[in-house]
Amino acid sequence: MKNLIILAIAFLSVFSCKEKKSQDATDTSNDVAEVRLTSKTYAEISIAQGGEWIDGPRGHKEYNAGTSFKNIDSLHVPKEHTDHTWFIRYEGPGWENGQIGYRIYLDWRNAIDIFGKKVDSIVLPYVGQDGFDSYHEPTDWGQDILKAGKSMGIGGYGRIVADTIVHFQKVKNTFAKMENTKISSSVNIFYEGWESGNEIIDLKSKLTIYPEDRYTKAELTSSKEVSGICTGIVNHGVNFHKKEGSKWAYIATYGVQTLATPPDNLGMALFYNLNEVTEQKMGAHDHLVIFKPTTKTLTYYFLGAWEQEKNGLKNETDFLADLNKKLELLDSTNSL
Repeated sequence: MKNLIILAIAFLSVFSCKEKKSQDATDTSNDVAEVRLTSKTYAEISIAQGGEWIDGPRGHKEYNAGTSFKNIDSLHVPKEHTDHTWFIRYEGPGWENGQIGYRIYLDWRNAIDIFGKKVDSIVLPYVGQDGFDSYHEPTDWGQDILKAGKSMGIGGYGRIVADTIVHFQKVKNTFAKMENTKISSSVNIFYEGWESGNEIIDLKSKLTIYPEDRYTKAELTSSKEVSGICTGIVNHGVNFHKKEGSKWAYIATYGVQTLATPPDNLGMALFYNLNEVTEQKMGAHDHLVIFKPTTKTLTYYFLGAWEQEKNGLKNETDFLADLNKKLELLDSTNSL
């Protein structure tokens, strides 16, 4: 008994020291612990600490010898950061509810990926803690299920110039801020000085998830009217669907298109306002939705539906029925 008491005291002392050490202006460790227990939605960003930037073998800087990750509520993206720098846990912000999770690559790719979930609890605080790419392997909670490649993934955004999607290779500054409330969670990203073709603009993005359903509400606001702002769904050569309502429309894909072992069925869909869109067409890597030039906020919705989701949509028929109900709701209320 005496030994147990000594061990308990030692554990509490270590925990207290770590807790004190981690308290700073942007540390959200306590919030993370609370959200695991109480929240139905969650958004986060987590960076490596304890290491240093070095010249890496890929021809760019890498964050080396990081000892742990720290959750923060906002981040000015370092100039050194690009793809595969090992600085941001799972490479960007993530957001989730009890049905699905998403992440956005906070680098030049700017694609949105899907975390397929087998459980209805909050899991993102644990993802990638045990190895940078561990989430690509199947686990009890699920895994990364979408291969984005050179595409925008599901609902990512860019600009089409001369039939080529310009991602975010040239941006002066990028700032990301997480927002968790009782009714939703959002990832807010501000891109200052985004250069694409002959245009330089500022772009604000807000990606919001709610407690119920699989969709993310995406809002884009440009500082200048430019042609070619677009979104889309990665093309994996599976079944493609398109349907127009009176005010809204959707494009969708369904079939065997996951990174699971073996690969299994995934449905993806994107809803857009017909008045805000100039064209829907096939691109080199994506089914594209191209917006009209505007400085007003553009709104669209995207979602994924994995067949292994707990109590999820298990076949294409149910998936399309769900989309059609959402389209009717959008036509009648202009919102999901």
